[in-house]
Amino acid sequence: MSKSPRVLVTNLPFAHINPRPLEILRDAGAEVVLNPLNRPLNEDEYAEMLGGFDYLLAGVEPVTGKVMDGEPNLKLIARIGIGIDNVDLLAARERGIPVTHTPDGPSPATAELTMALMLDIARGVGQADRAIRAQGWKKMVGVRLAESTVGVIGVGRIGKRVIRHLTGGFPGVRILANDIEPDEAFGEELAVEWTDKETIYKTCDFVTLHVPRTALTLGLISTKEFAMMKPTARLLNLARGGIIDEVALAHALRTGEITAAGIDVYGTEPYIGDLSSLENLTMTCHMAANTPDCRLAMESGAVAEVVRLIEGKPLGIPVAEIEYERAAGALK
Repeated sequence: MSKSPRVLVTNLPFAHINPRPLEILRDAGAEVVLNPLNRPLNEDEYAEMLGGFDYLLAGVEPVTGKVMDGEPNLKLIARIGIGIDNVDLLAARERGIPVTHTPDGPSPATAELTMALMLDIARGVGQADRAIRAQGWKKMVGVRLAESTVGVIGVGRIGKRVIRHLTGGFPGVRILANDIEPDEAFGEELAVEWTDKETIYKTCDFVTLHVPRTALTLGLISTKEFAMMKPTARLLNLARGGIIDEVALAHALRTGEITAAGIDVYGTEPYIGDLSSLENLTMTCHMAANTPDCRLAMESGAVAEVVRLIEGKPLGIPVAEIEYERAAGALK
């Protein structure tokens, strides 16, 4: 009698909103083990815990070569989410381990939280709320998105949704955009002005980031870029931690180089640091995709990849070859 396929789920949380992804795995005959430490794992813990498992449903902790060596017969790394920057793709390829992700799942919720934070920092909603709770009464002077120029860096699944929200809900807004592969048809449809990053930094009232974390985007916004921005500029990052230099961001907000920022992701999470003391910063806790429908889409998408392999079927959304090429380029 063959043993049941074993699945380790390190992503936190998992199936907490809807139990269906867990039920699908069990219906497929899998033995499922959820992260027993109920916290992010360090590399040694991860490698030790992975031993004896056939499939990994991974969260945002680094999945390194050392982690993979914890189970030499690992059949799949399935990322629950869009980003694969935490997975050492070259190490996975060397070991013959395919990697998948769920790029469509988090997009709707992430685009909507981008709009929520953009409106918050446009009107000082969070600052007013904090002032009232501290027995103050501070009427913030804000700006209207319909009268603003918004720069979107990274116009993929999420960036396009943000642009559609902006142009559909705020007539008169001007969109400047930058992407390594501009979608000219999309740009023409939405009257997007494609330009370079420096023009966006110098021109825009809002700059919102929707790029993956790669060797090219790590530290994308730092002291030099903040110096280019208008003192009235507002910055958003709901992409990945590390894309913005957090020390430079704190300095820019504290000295008035920019007016405000909205941040959902950080270099180290959970975040503890100087940014939390700044009044002109609205912070959320890497929760952009955390709505019932998007969590279900991400978890179900990752689970479906495991079930495909259990049933001997090809993978649905393996990581694209270009991502391996980028990873190889980063090492040169």
